[in-house]
Amino acid sequence: MLNIVTWLWGGKYAPVYVHRLARGLSLYLHQPYRFIVMTDRPQDLPEYECRSILDPDLLRLKGCFARLRMFDPKWQAQLDMFGERIVCIDLDTVITGQLDALFNRAEPFVILQGANASNPCPYTACLFMLRAGMHAEVWEDFSLEAVQTIRRYEFPDDQGWLWHKIPKAAGWNVGKESGIWSFRKRGWPANDVLPQGTRMVAFPGARDPSQFTQLPWIKDNWFWLAG
Repeated sequence: MLNIVTWLWGGKYAPVYVHRLARGLSLYLHQPYRFIVMTDRPQDLPEYECRSILDPDLLRLKGCFARLRMFDPKWQAQLDMFGERIVCIDLDTVITGQLDALFNRAEPFVILQGANASNPCPYTACLFMLRAGMHAEVWEDFSLEAVQTIRRYEFPDDQGWLWHKIPKAAGWNVGKESGIWSFRKRGWPANDVLPQGTRMVAFPGARDPSQFTQLPWIKDNWFWLAG
């Protein structure tokens, strides 16, 4: 089974973002999958499988460290994921093409790579996949003291910790080969026209697809449901 996990907390995103992501998955992912929302407000999303975030203290910090709980074998066991693939995908991802080939991979850990320019970290944690039971050290060795020792750009974050613990991970490289792009990052077209063959577009950092709804591919693939 493929487990798709997204995260909703705080006030940055409205529940409509979950609906948009869920619709994109339903259109472009054809293998059986389970869609799980990790959230601090499950009452807003009764139609989905929602799970409570186990580390609310981490939500008050920059860096998305709460997502590292996905590497905890106990968390995986509670959700009956033994040996299965777990995909973490950002809530503001715009899905535009077929996804199955992206996730039909056998490596224990795969993460989006090659998008960052200024940030020395080669990883972008808006999309990663792990095999349940693998790389438990990512969670077991994590502490707020330990992450202060790693290389960082502006502040320590989960992708920097992943780079520190799994420095030679397999990857999806942004661009035509994978069909995954990072909006207005390395290689993205200056005219914002969606490259042919695109499967999904990530929006790391402060940019958000709601700011660019005039673009036809966002209007067609994401903004179909007003927030």
